[in-house]
Amino acid sequence: QVQLVESGGGSAQAGGSLRLSCTVSGYTYCTYDLSWYRQTPGKEREFVSGVDSDGSTRYPDSVKGRFTFSQDNAKKTVFLQMNSLKPEDTGMYYCRADSTCRTLLGTSTMHYWGQGTQVTVSS
Repeated sequence: QVQLVESGGGSAQAGGSLRLSCTVSGYTYCTYDLSWYRQTPGKEREFVSGVDSDGSTRYPDSVKGRFTFSQDNAKKTVFLQMNSLKPEDTGMYYCRADSTCRTLLGTSTMHYWGQGTQVTVSS
């Protein structure tokens, strides 16, 4: 069973900082690529940060320069350092795991979502 455990959400003033973390546990024959998404009020869930296949970290313009993605592969944990927070960053932040599982039967891929952690930024 795959589990994603997120933590670090909370409240902050505009200009403040928060750090989110997400740890994945699952099958030993699978690898997991972790990324961050968020859903802000009235909007669709959107990509916030993750690592591309070429190893580069990607961010949308809305958070570029303010958010930093990092990971501890040994601990299967990723972090999202959020600085210079704005009220429009308020929303539910989700960790997503894209799994690749290789067995004698072949390779399968799936994705999983964490339960989400709320971030509230006040002006």
